[in-house]
Amino acid sequence: MPTGRSPRRWRRATDVSAAQPQPAQPQPAQRQPAQPQPALARRLGVGDAVVVGLGSMVGAGVFAVWGPAGRAAGSGLLIGLAIAAVVAYCNAVSSAQLAAVYPVSGGTYVYGRERLGEWWGFAAGWCFVVGKTASCAAMALTFATYAVPGGGWLRRLVALAAVGGLAAVNYRGVTKTARLTRILVACTLAVLALVLIVLLTGEPHRDLELTGTSPYGVLQAAGLLFFAFAGYARIATMGEEVREPAKTIPRAISTAVIVAIGIYLAVGVALLLVLDPATTIAPLAAAVDTVGAAWASPVVRIGAALASLGALLALIAGIGRTSLAMARNHDLPGWLAAVHPRFQVPHHAELALAVVVGILVLTTDLRGMIGFSSFGVLLYYAIANASAFTQPADQRRWPRALNVIGLIGCVVLAVTLPWTSAVVGAGLLAIALIVRKLRTGRGGSARS
Repeated sequence: MPTGRSPRRWRRATDVSAAQPQPAQPQPAQRQPAQPQPALARRLGVGDAVVVGLGSMVGAGVFAVWGPAGRAAGSGLLIGLAIAAVVAYCNAVSSAQLAAVYPVSGGTYVYGRERLGEWWGFAAGWCFVVGKTASCAAMALTFATYAVPGGGWLRRLVALAAVGGLAAVNYRGVTKTARLTRILVACTLAVLALVLIVLLTGEPHRDLELTGTSPYGVLQAAGLLFFAFAGYARIATMGEEVREPAKTIPRAISTAVIVAIGIYLAVGVALLLVLDPATTIAPLAAAVDTVGAAWASPVVRIGAALASLGALLALIAGIGRTSLAMARNHDLPGWLAAVHPRFQVPHHAELALAVVVGILVLTTDLRGMIGFSSFGVLLYYAIANASAFTQPADQRRWPRALNVIGLIGCVVLAVTLPWTSAVVGAGLLAIALIVRKLRTGRGGSARS
């Protein structure tokens, strides 16, 4: 497996640097000198980074993903959850280890380029942007589902308004994003705590028996549940805005993923003690009704709406940073590389994302977006694990075995997802690679 370039050489070669850009080298008289690219501002501490990650992981997934996963796994839902948690942890430590060495915007797009080569980085970046754009649409639709009774175009218009409003918050700067995310995460955790108390103290409780399941169904459920765990990528993709990234990012990623795993396990057990989540599209709201606490159902719906907003807010921030990194390396249009001179955010990338997500919420459905997002993000993390495997001993924080487990786990879960999601995701990636090949020729570089 390729070993990539050393961090020293990377700091000279890459276009995405945490430091202030150096003046352009003198150019021939007939050409204008290249304009230096402004850096993003380092404003986030450990607490802010943990909150951004939790805002993505403990979001709409904890309210929406149990139904599709339960239909796939049956009574084996908790086994699927455990598998998803193991894969998520392996991916998290790989991302943390890489982010400590490459503390810039872009996440695995940067790691793949530097450790494996430009094509691997491009594939990772493409999978992330496409998969997480689908996640944005899923979060917006989940918000509207809980916030608006009934359905129809009013629900879609509310989802569209949520996308526009949160894009405007991100446009104003990363510290405002972190502050609002902190509020939304606190509200979500309070609602989940209430749900756990109601379900664990209420009646009736079912016996947890392992029946009506299959290995394939369990793996498919694990892939769908991974949709809910994947938010820690937002911490790594915002590496250029974190203070003391070599220390902050690993601590924040590890903390966020462990807390999220604990929350999901607790909610999963409490839910299965009350009902079969495959029988309803809103399992937590149905569960509190089942135990005779109908008064809590509106609270659950409000919590789901707030959680969806928190996840959507963090997603917009993360995708904008990866798009920025790809545009700086000419893998996306250069217009997306702009950084706002006052707010120091990738404002063009975030505006473009808001437009695309707006189109998706007007034309797609929630269930399809979850599967499609999971496929893209699993491939993204497969490349992250492969990249971490190539790191030398002096850069390692965890054993290589975790990278191997994460890589194999990502591939297995991706291929066991619903076939429509896998086929569409693989087709879009193939088209992107072909287009890049046609643009770059045989040289393999996207630079013009």
